[in-house]
Amino acid sequence: MPMNTRLSAYVHIPFCGRVCPYCDFAVVAGQDDLTDRYFEALLAEIDMEPPADTIESVFVGGGTPSRVDPQLLGSVLDRLESRFGLSDAAEVTLEANPEDWTDERAHALVAAGFTRVSFGVQSFDDAALAELGRAHSSAQAQEIVDVARSAGFRSISLDLIFGTPVESVESWRSTLETAIGRQPDHVSTYALTVERGTELSRLVHAGGDGPDADDQAEKYDLARELLTGAGFEHYEVSNYTRPGHEVIYNLNTWAQGDYLAFGLGAHGHRTGVRRRNVRRLDAYLDRVEAGSRPEAGAEEVTEWDAELERVFLGVRLRSGVAAGSVGPVLLEDLEAQALIMAGKLEVTEERIVATDPLFTDAVARVVLGLDPPPAA
Repeated sequence: MPMNTRLSAYVHIPFCGRVCPYCDFAVVAGQDDLTDRYFEALLAEIDMEPPADTIESVFVGGGTPSRVDPQLLGSVLDRLESRFGLSDAAEVTLEANPEDWTDERAHALVAAGFTRVSFGVQSFDDAALAELGRAHSSAQAQEIVDVARSAGFRSISLDLIFGTPVESVESWRSTLETAIGRQPDHVSTYALTVERGTELSRLVHAGGDGPDADDQAEKYDLARELLTGAGFEHYEVSNYTRPGHEVIYNLNTWAQGDYLAFGLGAHGHRTGVRRRNVRRLDAYLDRVEAGSRPEAGAEEVTEWDAELERVFLGVRLRSGVAAGSVGPVLLEDLEAQALIMAGKLEVTEERIVATDPLFTDAVARVVLGLDPPPAA
């Protein structure tokens, strides 16, 4: 059983003006002419989902959902409401890019039912933005919070990326200080990573500059120092919040709650089964239009795998995760013992805590490699 029984829904909007060099999501550029057809397929896919409890959080990601007509996005929320119901206090999040943001669009999105917006700002350094392939400027990004606030969004989040080779530590400090000065409710900070198959990956493998681990560690520590110093709670490895503005959708997925999944490449988890959709737009459209669910695969999660996943996800939280049956096995693992001796991991009868956030991935890798205990 999942620790968290709240039901969430993820909806994927794949359309982008361009594909960022670091992006490995299921996205397409230059195919906006398929938008209406895609939304018809989304509504049809929602209708294929078996009945479920009331949804308490919705996350509309991408891609670039903010490029799309708010009425189309609202039609998806309306269909989720009619099929499953949305709780009165549902968190309904939209990912957005600064270059799409206008007062008119912001008000239309609130009217459509969105309560939270997560802006892909990435940086307030124009050189870093150019390196990341972003279409907006620092000046554009500095206006968006006020516009979203005046439109009535309950929570406003800024996503930042650190570790671009052209970005100095002082540039990153300036980005953080600017972000804090805009007074968002939530800030996410992510290290630039080189994902296989991306433009960035091809550049690095051809001899170009990539992110430096030591540089990223320094910038991670700086983000933690400045954001917590400004009153944000560091509640998850990459996430900082003002009180009451944690991302409910993320908390649910980290706690193994059920979440429905709709759209290209979307991943879902329901009643112990993980499923994923196809990643090619033509295949997605063809399958849904033929009356079939667009699944690329599904797997039942075994009891031990569910425990490993629970801890793998839970150690991202700064408060850690209940030890459960994984705790005793972890204490016997040599790699885990080394992390404990180094002060990077704490394991008690009650909880497992990655005490140094920079070592969370190392702890997670150890957890995923654990064998089940011998049968009693």
